[in-house]
Amino acid sequence: MVENGRMTMMMRRTLVGAVAIVFIAAALSSITAPSYLNFSLLFKDPNSCHCPPRDQNKYTGLIEDCYCDYETVDSINGEFLYPLLQELVTTSFFRYFKVKLWCDCPFWPDDGMCRLRDCSVCECPENEFPETFKKPWTHGLPSDDLVCQEGKPQSTVDRTLDSRAFRGWIVTDNPWTNDDETDNGEMTYVNLQLNPERYTGYTGPSARRIWDAVYSENCPRYSSGEICQEKKVLYKLISGLHSSISIHIAADYLLDETTNQWGENVELLYDRVLKYPHRVRNLYFTFLFVLRAVTKAADYLEQAEYDTGNRSEDLKTQSLMKQLLYSHKLQAACPLPFDEAKLWQGQSGPQLRQQIQKQFRNISALMDCVGCEKCRLWGKLQVLGLGTALKILFSVDADNTPVQPLQLQRNEVIALLNLLNRLSESVKYVHEKGPSVEKILGEIDHVTYEDSTRKRMWNLIDGLKFRKRL
Repeated sequence: MVENGRMTMMMRRTLVGAVAIVFIAAALSSITAPSYLNFSLLFKDPNSCHCPPRDQNKYTGLIEDCYCDYETVDSINGEFLYPLLQELVTTSFFRYFKVKLWCDCPFWPDDGMCRLRDCSVCECPENEFPETFKKPWTHGLPSDDLVCQEGKPQSTVDRTLDSRAFRGWIVTDNPWTNDDETDNGEMTYVNLQLNPERYTGYTGPSARRIWDAVYSENCPRYSSGEICQEKKVLYKLISGLHSSISIHIAADYLLDETTNQWGENVELLYDRVLKYPHRVRNLYFTFLFVLRAVTKAADYLEQAEYDTGNRSEDLKTQSLMKQLLYSHKLQAACPLPFDEAKLWQGQSGPQLRQQIQKQFRNISALMDCVGCEKCRLWGKLQVLGLGTALKILFSVDADNTPVQPLQLQRNEVIALLNLLNRLSESVKYVHEKGPSVEKILGEIDHVTYEDSTRKRMWNLIDGLKFRKRL
């Protein structure tokens, strides 16, 4: 028995010594050995879901599940789509959006706008509006005018009046979204040019809970081989939209509240988007998905009534739409951005479509739980835009034939084109700013990661020494 005990003790000491030698060798090798022999990679933080970016040209070749490559998308977007869309969304037709901003959250008690002073809005009485504001096509309150607005201007929504904005269009609900867009009684008109998507100060548990509910309950993160293509598409669309929203917040950020200094927050851009390559890839995927919906509805959108009462503006809108829909440059560069025909195949196709449609309606309903009014505005607009894209591409029966001729509301068209513009801006921003930001912050992140890894190893070695003394 005594001999056995000595043998066991010797084996334990030998094992402890061997482990300690491995850790010491790993620590030294991380300093002296070339990168391909860096043993510190063996002790990567299990909670880390990425590697520090090393390849600045990782976004090349075909975009996953699409028929265009990154290089072509960056080129055609920068040269053609971006400048055209920027001009299109400023026209009288596309600058006004009808939205229901005051809604109860259907999923949990409302803890939003009324308790967030920075995100609240004071509705102006009718007699406070100048007479010129009541006429069509006025610009409403300037973005820097705090008349009858409570809190910070970046969080509030300017109103404007547009009595002729929605005439001549159908009123039917979108089956992919939760809102009743036909309920004019609870809707208000908003001038999108006065309410840019940017930082609002809406952060913390309330904001995180929205995205947690979106992902965990409606489009959970997929693993390779563990989810069908249709559900994978839904996740990538939401992830791409999430990336785009984060990019716009980082691109137009309140850097100093005391001096009202605005600018770029590249650290936020890196931490929320660039640090995770799949988020960038999903952004490109969502951009092509929405672009495919717009081009597929070309015949309908060409014939649509862009009547705002301002003839010169309306002619300009029609001209810009035709340039977008029938561009030879775009058709030559990317004739089929996304092929929706490959989805909903097999006997389970109709049931799967209903399931995903229900999940997207839930996501749409979650926008009523957003506690910041301006965030809710852009959340509703962009989710409606995605829902319109889904409606265009997937309103088909079991044989993949259209259930009925395509019909779109004016509000759906406004949301669709404004969403495409938002995604176009994000893609351009990532393409132009991403490599330099990744090079600088990625190297800092890499050094920090290496230092923390070494620290963990030496702590483990000290712990092993302590146990050996015991």
